[in-house]
Amino acid sequence: MTCFALVPAAGSGSRMGAERPKQYLQLAGLPLIRHALATLCAVPAIARVFVVLSPDDEEWARHDWTALGDKLMPMYCGGATRAASVANGLRAAEKMVAADDWVLVHDAARPCLSEAHVEALIDEVGDDEVGGLLAVPVADTLKRAGPGNRSEATVPREGLWQAQTPQMFRHGLLLRALEQAPVVTDEASAIEALGLRPRLVAADVINLKVTYPLDLQLAEWILKQRGADA
Repeated sequence: MTCFALVPAAGSGSRMGAERPKQYLQLAGLPLIRHALATLCAVPAIARVFVVLSPDDEEWARHDWTALGDKLMPMYCGGATRAASVANGLRAAEKMVAADDWVLVHDAARPCLSEAHVEALIDEVGDDEVGGLLAVPVADTLKRAGPGNRSEATVPREGLWQAQTPQMFRHGLLLRALEQAPVVTDEASAIEALGLRPRLVAADVINLKVTYPLDLQLAEWILKQRGADA
């Protein structure tokens, strides 16, 4: 089983309200994206880590990535959406990745990913016919909002999971899925559009996505606690 990682990082991160793209904001003294890249590069089962950047990205070259080793490979082929960036990255990697090889797509804005998260995903999905993703069962009571942000109904949470990344699928299958369903917010949605059912692999809330400024503070606290416990 050969595994590769692909990290789409061509977005602007507009919801953070920052001057530079979110993936380059400082987190614990390093660019936010570096934390996830370091984790992915450290997993022995992953042969290479592709980073899909915007064609006009000038920030990547301003940083020193050599400490992460020779697995890292930037690709300046990002698209207008996440799905487009992933599809472009898969096409750019076709000469290096076989159709049956596994690709783990991970959000650049999930810096608290651990090696244990990745290894659990690979262990559980490695023999699956479809693929799978990290996810967390929904614990909170869910409300459906109506006009004026008033609660219209309580949504049953049984069977509901919050999707995370990495999401792990065969290269050829994922590329075909994204070509047929290009307007999706994650890779599993494209696979589901083919009529397939990805496996959900239980993760935890530590693997959070940095979307708003407060998330950055929480991620830094998590990383510091992890360093203190090491």
